[in-house]
Amino acid sequence: MYSTGWCRDCRAAKQFLNEHGIAYTEIDIDANPAAADAVVENTGKRAIPQLVIDGEWFQPYAPGRGLLFDELYKRLNIPRP
Repeated sequence: MYSTGWCRDCRAAKQFLNEHGIAYTEIDIDANPAAADAVVENTGKRAIPQLVIDGEWFQPYAPGRGLLFDELYKRLNIPRP
């Protein structure tokens, strides 16, 4: 998961993953400029959080909508409560 400490949506995504027992590696784009470059190269923008699931980049939020819970459940194959 590409994120940074100041990002509210990143914290929400980490909370979601933790609550569902989904293991992830966090890559802080502020601490690692090459990671920030990778986000731009793969998505065309510097937008976080970004998840990479089976090699596919996925932005689990939408501006004005927040975290995309339905999409997270679907992409991570988590049964809805």
